[in-house]
Amino acid sequence: MTSRRRAPVSEESAMALHDNHSPAAAPVIELRNVGKIFRTADHTDRAVLEGVDLTLREGEIVAMLGKSGSGKSTLLRIMAGLVGADRGEVRFRGSRLAGTAEGIAMVFQSFALFPWLTVQQNVELGLEAQGVARGERARRAEAAIDMIGLSGFNGALPRELSGGMRQRVGIARALVTEPDLLLMDEAFSALDVLTGETLRDEMLELWASGRANIKSILIVSHNIEEAVMMADRIVILSSDPGRVRAEVRVPFPRPRNRDDAQVRALIDEVYTLMTSPVTLGPRVPAMAAAQQIGYRLPDADISQMEAILDLLHESPFFGRADLPHLANEAGLTDDELLPACEALQLLGLATIERGDITATPLGRAYYETEPPERKVLFGKQLLMHVALAAHIRHELQTSVDGEVGEEAVLRELEAYLKPDEAKRVLTIAIGWGRYGEVYAYSYNSGMLTLPAPEIAVEDDRRPHREETDEADKADKEDKEDKEDSAGS
Repeated sequence: MTSRRRAPVSEESAMALHDNHSPAAAPVIELRNVGKIFRTADHTDRAVLEGVDLTLREGEIVAMLGKSGSGKSTLLRIMAGLVGADRGEVRFRGSRLAGTAEGIAMVFQSFALFPWLTVQQNVELGLEAQGVARGERARRAEAAIDMIGLSGFNGALPRELSGGMRQRVGIARALVTEPDLLLMDEAFSALDVLTGETLRDEMLELWASGRANIKSILIVSHNIEEAVMMADRIVILSSDPGRVRAEVRVPFPRPRNRDDAQVRALIDEVYTLMTSPVTLGPRVPAMAAAQQIGYRLPDADISQMEAILDLLHESPFFGRADLPHLANEAGLTDDELLPACEALQLLGLATIERGDITATPLGRAYYETEPPERKVLFGKQLLMHVALAAHIRHELQTSVDGEVGEEAVLRELEAYLKPDEAKRVLTIAIGWGRYGEVYAYSYNSGMLTLPAPEIAVEDDRRPHREETDEADKADKEDKEDKEDSAGS
């Protein structure tokens, strides 16, 4: 099967499709020139978000997509009033937002339930914080639990529930406060595929029925198909710093058929926007940033990268694939597929353009080689294209003892990235480097070293102190033996 050909989708044309609702619809929340910075280990300010303008209006569901490091979760927490913006302003219902506000509720990816409280008690928490009387709390909580399909489980503890049921409790806890704005931070990503789809469909039914009395929903997601199936509008953030790079209108009525040709075409458009390169300046491509040690490496699993490259060279693709089609064939989520494809492009094994991935000649050579040779080729490309890996290798080769501490590299990265992001990037670089045998790593000691064969070569060139001492001792004993023989 050949890839479907699509006309290029520019960010300008995508932005022109941004409004799916009448201008008369009242704004629920408005972000104006919002920015957020953090201070690195060397006391340098680094922008997480910059110049974000976004409005959510009554009667719309908006999905937010972006790669790791685009600031999606940070932006969501700013909108919830959990984190303050360093620049710009946020207005909720026309008033400046300063801290948490009644009328905004949030559903988390991790369920965030108190394990010692029952379902009923967990759902009542938000009402208790608002000072709602006990009897009213109980009545409204029971109604929310029933609405979300958990009646009969009011007295159950979280440990008695499946993952899907726990997330229903989290949703009921948000809905019970009757919010104008519901924020959902990857609320379905921790669930298995079937449970996630069921819960998404039930949320859309609640929205359509009006029983939940929500005015607007913002969904942060890694799943492009989920965004197209649920949202009226899709906002795509760029990374480092996070900015709105595109907005796409979804003009189809719900419920939507994922196999409909127009729906599939729109999914392709969003894939194209998600994978098209972002320029860092007038002529500097985004991939050039990988030549800086602070580049946010994609969270890509090597086995998935190789599986995608193998699949790409086989029927029906034969070296070129439409990304949505490839995702279906590989059985991977967007959260797995896109980082792996980005990593293949970063290493020069594939190129991505207009939502299609194409193997390079080097990618073809990689596919045709056996695992030992693959590791050699992987290591070579890693040193050529990933500055952090090359930096670690250089430090090891110039180190007196051939070792570098993980913490030392981490401190260097923290000059570019937040501590948790620096740790994530270093973990990826260590994993890739170990696979390519560029360097070795000991989890117990936290030390990076040259691979064992290279240490042996270094040992031949530069004897250890113990070996030198043994040689000196042998020379001394030999000299004494000769002197004794001469004396006799």
